[in-house]
Amino acid sequence: MPKAETMNEQQENTLRVLIADDHAMILEMLEMYLTGVPDIEVETVPDLPAALEVIDRHGPFDLVLVDLDMPGMDGVAGLGKALEHNGGKPVGILTSNPPPRVVEEVMALGGAGIVLKTTSLKNLANEIRFMAGGGRYLPIELVKTRQQAQEDQGALLSRRESEVLGLLAEGKLNREIGVALNLAEPTVKMHVKAVCKKLGVSNRTQAVIAARDRKLI
Repeated sequence: MPKAETMNEQQENTLRVLIADDHAMILEMLEMYLTGVPDIEVETVPDLPAALEVIDRHGPFDLVLVDLDMPGMDGVAGLGKALEHNGGKPVGILTSNPPPRVVEEVMALGGAGIVLKTTSLKNLANEIRFMAGGGRYLPIELVKTRQQAQEDQGALLSRRESEVLGLLAEGKLNREIGVALNLAEPTVKMHVKAVCKKLGVSNRTQAVIAARDRKLI
């Protein structure tokens, strides 16, 4: 095969990956590792606005990985922005120890998966290839935590109580919860009281703390 054809084929098979993280050391480490992977071409930026600008300028990447807690993200909302700018191509999350609620939100929004910063780099290239190919990746520890949380929550709280608890965790007032869930305020108060009773606490603040300790949110 002529050399030019070989080079074109290699370029076609190379995955273009964009990684956004505000921790310079993590970016350097990831870039150093992935630069040695022949079928992956990596670009890095320090925040979400820079990532969106690069995507808009150079076109969608085969995979974008964004840090959950960096400037511009606004929690999981930043994932939705990245997905929109990346033209529907895969976007995953970089993070350390996400609670089950965040895992559920990432997957519900259509995220390609979650890469933990705390795990070894040895599987990163395969994780990237898997997500870039359309797979949805979760580390086994998050899968187990997610399943356990779902089992615990299912056994302890009703669906509506779980929804109320999630909004309590966001700091919303009873009136705001009622609007969000289309419930009368007295009904919201009843659910809050039920949540507190089931969690063995006396007020909404304690309920949120207890729920987080038990990884219900």
